[in-house]
Amino acid sequence: MTLTEAALFWGFLLVYGVVMYWLSPASKNAESFYRGADDHGNPVGQWSLTASIFISWIFAKSVTNAANLGAAYGVVGGLAYATYWLSIPVAGYVIYLIRTQTGATSLQSFLTSRFGRLASLSFAVAILIRLYNEVWSNTAVVGGYFGQPGQWQYYTAAMVFTAFTLAYSLKGGLRSSIFTDVLQAVVFVFFVGAVLFLIIPANDTSALLSSGEFRLNGGADLLLVAGLQIFSYPFHDPVMTDRGFVNNEKTMLKSFVVAGLLGFAAVFVFSLVGVHARLNGIDVAGNAPAAVGQSLGLTALFFMSVVMMTSAGSTLDSTFTSLAKSLAMDLPRLVRRAADRAPSMRVGAVVMVVFAVLGNLPMFAGTDILKATTISGTMVMGLAPVFLFYGFTRWSPWSFHLSFWAGVALGLMLAVGLIPASWAIGDGKYAMLLGVNAYGVLICSTGFFLPLLVRRLIGRAPAVSEG
Repeated sequence: MTLTEAALFWGFLLVYGVVMYWLSPASKNAESFYRGADDHGNPVGQWSLTASIFISWIFAKSVTNAANLGAAYGVVGGLAYATYWLSIPVAGYVIYLIRTQTGATSLQSFLTSRFGRLASLSFAVAILIRLYNEVWSNTAVVGGYFGQPGQWQYYTAAMVFTAFTLAYSLKGGLRSSIFTDVLQAVVFVFFVGAVLFLIIPANDTSALLSSGEFRLNGGADLLLVAGLQIFSYPFHDPVMTDRGFVNNEKTMLKSFVVAGLLGFAAVFVFSLVGVHARLNGIDVAGNAPAAVGQSLGLTALFFMSVVMMTSAGSTLDSTFTSLAKSLAMDLPRLVRRAADRAPSMRVGAVVMVVFAVLGNLPMFAGTDILKATTISGTMVMGLAPVFLFYGFTRWSPWSFHLSFWAGVALGLMLAVGLIPASWAIGDGKYAMLLGVNAYGVLICSTGFFLPLLVRRLIGRAPAVSEG
């Protein structure tokens, strides 16, 4: 990186951090800090909520993965990754049903009422693992625009970015997160448009939109995986689900549907960055946006870095606020049966600081950011029956545990290579992932319904005469 490039990139990082801190509102009470209300207790508006959901789920690692898949499989790869954003309307509709049918005020309270306190605790552990992964997987992407892993510039940029995001998150909690999300969404859309303005004229449009083939070993296997995981994946991400309880049900549902469709479009459009690399023979080396940016010159590389910083910042501040709510409010309420009131803002602030430090440790050890999505998404496949079929039961802890832990077991077996080769569907890169998810959904659904079936059979069994 030349002196001019360094000045431009570091200058933007510093300006970005200062401006976000200066503009973000401060929370004066716990209701604002943990639930996003304003100083008068008014909930978040519909369009602010829509923008927040949209940009909070546009992770830096996600747009990088989308571009990488576009480079590997053409538009099929882009469609495969963009399909994950259909998780948002799915989650919005399920949360709408849960709120209107059960009166639950959070997913944890819903799970406790239907499946017991242990089920809710198990779920809490899963979402904490998810949130922990979100810290390093986003800061590492930002660091990659300042240097390579192992270089001081890489780690320094990642930590400076973390410090700025932590600062304005401490200032306002969820209220600050949602407010800055709106700003970040505007900046993200503008600079994605600027990137496309550089890429589309450099290619034949028909070739750009027709690259790739719809076959299992051409990325369609991952498309099918995403189609299966959208019914379980969103529920273990409080960055999204926490926003399902901050406004009235109808406003929330509209926001989730619009944000999901916008997210699908934005991620697919950004995957064309990778398709451009594929058509022009650019070696992406695991980071298509950076490689394409370098090939197009300093302006394009700077635009890419702005896209990554805004998307990473929106996710990271949401991660900090979700961690604060989970550990300061939700978990204590589960363990100690605490009253339904928000704790001190100081408790949430301590949680944020601790995870800002601990959450970056995997970055120093070296990690694969795509695994943060595919492996965790497989391990929580057992949540699909729990949230889709809850209407079949009023109280059944065994239904939750047989479904949830079966999914966790299959995800762990996949991670360590214990799944038989016969489970693979097709011969593509994601053949085993597809097989585990396809068969796994059936296994988890069987686990969910088995206790209900046993209970019905026992209820129908004739009483044994004592005569």
